[in-house]
Amino acid sequence: MTALAITEPVTHDLTTEAILQWEQVRDQLRGEFGEAVFKSWLKPLFVTEAIGGTIHLAAPTRFMRDWVVSHYADRIRLLWRGLNPHVTVEVIVKQGESALVSASSQSVDGQQTSDEKPLLNEEPMGIDRDAIGAALDPRFTFDNFVVGKPNELAYAAALRVAESQTAQFNPLFLYGGVGLGKSHLMHAIAWHIKTYHPKRRVIYLSAEKFMYQFIRALRYKDTVAFKEQFRSVDVLMIDDVQFISGKETTQEEFFHTFNALVDQNHQIIISADKSPSDLEGMEERLKSRLGWGLVADIHPSTYELRLGILHAKADTLSTPIPKDVMEFLACKITSNIRELEGALNRIIAHATLVGREISLETTHEVLRDLLKANDRRVTIEDIQKRVAEYYGIKVSDMQSARRSQNVARPRQVAMYLAKSLTSRSLPEIGRKFGGRDHTTVLHAVRKVQEVKAQDREFSEDLDILRRTLEV
Repeated sequence: MTALAITEPVTHDLTTEAILQWEQVRDQLRGEFGEAVFKSWLKPLFVTEAIGGTIHLAAPTRFMRDWVVSHYADRIRLLWRGLNPHVTVEVIVKQGESALVSASSQSVDGQQTSDEKPLLNEEPMGIDRDAIGAALDPRFTFDNFVVGKPNELAYAAALRVAESQTAQFNPLFLYGGVGLGKSHLMHAIAWHIKTYHPKRRVIYLSAEKFMYQFIRALRYKDTVAFKEQFRSVDVLMIDDVQFISGKETTQEEFFHTFNALVDQNHQIIISADKSPSDLEGMEERLKSRLGWGLVADIHPSTYELRLGILHAKADTLSTPIPKDVMEFLACKITSNIRELEGALNRIIAHATLVGREISLETTHEVLRDLLKANDRRVTIEDIQKRVAEYYGIKVSDMQSARRSQNVARPRQVAMYLAKSLTSRSLPEIGRKFGGRDHTTVLHAVRKVQEVKAQDREFSEDLDILRRTLEV
């Protein structure tokens, strides 16, 4: 196919050629993303014009444009450049009936063909659960979920709900910060049901897509079909429900959908970044309903859990990672699991592409930006928390009078690091450790130095802790 000329003035032929190229790109996108995504987000897009080397690809609403830009624009541009390396694609909003004709309904002369109606006059939605649900990630199963103290309740509840054919906790409400495993558990539940109870009707989607489907139903006066879609399922799973905060009409419909499913004893599973009572902009009656069943918090990960996740990830990639690198990452990357796994992926990719062995030195080089972003001025409280986590004791043990070896040694390590990494005086450090005398701190520093010189493993532990705390 002839490439679009980038020096010619705007002509009808350029736009026609762009429409033909969009047809080819759409076909590839349809195969890659599947029919559900295609119908919801890609089919409504159409070419409006080609100006020089820039093609304007229009979406009928700003909401749809923003979604396409966030999720599919990069792939669209890459595929289009395969047809024409000089083209630039911009996704815009163009409203009005003439702007709502999809690319497939335009003929080569720019006129609408008779085989497809404009989107505003499209037929009622009908019931297609595969089309309205989100795709499931095959990596997110119960087998691939690493369980630890921060997530054991959420995991156990999710597994119980997945295994049961009747509503157990209604709803099951999972909440926690970004990247802690909420979506993983949601996908795992859906996969388990589809595998072991295939006759059960399941819809999994984000609250954002629920809102989109509802708005679409209102626009096309097809709310009856919408209600049938969502109220006739056995299991309804809504991810990131905080998205509908402040959206009163959507909350109203969700409230009635919730009640209808509960009345039928059908299972509802919800995830959010906060507990029901802390969701701002959510109606009180809906907050109350969301807290009816079991509310399970996924806490920030512990050192042991992060280390377990790293080992599991490395096993799936069949890549040996040195013990000190694993421990360093588990100590240093504490924000969320996604960032932790991303760091490991970067290290492995660098070793594979560059051909250098994985070591603490190369880890520092490859993750320089990430480590810098996580760095901040260290405090005694930071040191106590990190050391307690590393040795599996409570922070309160640092200030206690307990003298057992499993508490005394970590306390001495924390005092040593406080002397090494902060500008606090010995008396100030002593006060932070339960009002101890400065001579106790001095003894701890000397004892750690002595053991460090004699015990290689202890020295390595100390080095890892120092690296994770240094600015």
